Amino acid sequence: MKKKVSKINKTKIPFFKPWITNEDKKSIMKALNNSLLTDGPILEKFEKKFALFTGAKYAIGVSNATSALFLSLKALGIGKGDEVIIPDITFVATANAVLQAGATPVLADVEIDSMNISSESIIKNINSKTKGIIPVHFAGRACNMNSIIKIAKKNNLIVIEDCAHAIGARLNKKHVGTFGNVGCFSFYPTKNITTIEGGMIITNSKKIKDHVSSLRNHGLTKTLAQRYSKGKPWDYDMIELGYNFRLDEIRSALGLSQLKRIDKLNGLRKNLYEYYNKKLKNISGIVVPESSSNDDHVFHLYIMKIKNEISRDKLFDELLKFGVKTSVHYKPLHKFKTLKKFSKIKNLQNANKVYDEIITLPFYPNMSKKDQNYVINSISKIINNK
Repeated sequence: MKKKVSKINKTKIPFFKPWITNEDKKSIMKALNNSLLTDGPILEKFEKKFALFTGAKYAIGVSNATSALFLSLKALGIGKGDEVIIPDITFVATANAVLQAGATPVLADVEIDSMNISSESIIKNINSKTKGIIPVHFAGRACNMNSIIKIAKKNNLIVIEDCAHAIGARLNKKHVGTFGNVGCFSFYPTKNITTIEGGMIITNSKKIKDHVSSLRNHGLTKTLAQRYSKGKPWDYDMIELGYNFRLDEIRSALGLSQLKRIDKLNGLRKNLYEYYNKKLKNISGIVVPESSSNDDHVFHLYIMKIKNEISRDKLFDELLKFGVKTSVHYKPLHKFKTLKKFSKIKNLQNANKVYDEIITLPFYPNMSKKDQNYVINSISKIINNK
């Protein structure tokens, strides 16, 4: 007898919708009219505006956040034989960057509520090989940077902040990414602002800024614009092994346009987040995420937990039948074949616990109240009719 296959409805609510405005499109078209289409004046302007927004002295645009993490590790001298502590719950890019730099990622547990890296777990994983910590400001909420910086100073460790989820997040008016040696940002389509693909490194160190700027451009002493501004365009040197991790003018133009409305975008996310919390908190078995009235949260993802009433996987399947796309952020790193050897599973109890319970709902700034209500009502129907 053939097993009956459940019908999945056509998508009614996607997991995410990019929001590209007419102003964004005009900025892109204007950039396309320029003769220099990469590593030029628009990138330089984007970098200056981003540095101003975050309060950092320097910002360096790169091809994506993974390359931002990798270049930061290289510029800070982390490589073979070194260990870098990272959270068990993060996107694989955090671990990949450490591995690509030749170092070893060490997986630390997370806090049960915020899902940010646990300071207690960081301390447990420090040894003579530990050279750095990469705290990830998960889902838009800032980590406990005061605690992490104290640990780093006491143990002479480098801190590279993974701010991929946290553009606009601040602790006591200080932007994330400015607590450690560097901060790394993502402009992937789902992020709070986008350049489609792209990333940014911020730092207060001119030495780091100059080193990263050279590394992203093949280790050359001149940028493309500098080579053609005066002198012989071929007269430059390669001072170290570098990479082609530049950010082009087109994506920089989009980033500049989106950065102008970052506060509006984050405000809309906060409203959606609070509405989900208000409507979902009374549904049996649903645990809504913590909110914040401070600037330490920019509401990048909406992640709720399911307790007892229904399994997370069952809810995922049932929501698909309603045409609602959801996801999970993230499968713990120790569950990946390539990464499980970098952890002590018994020390990752919180990561294992939350992974079985979490589900990420559709969430984007231009999401309508009607679509949000459809998601909420679908969850209510599934749980009440289980």
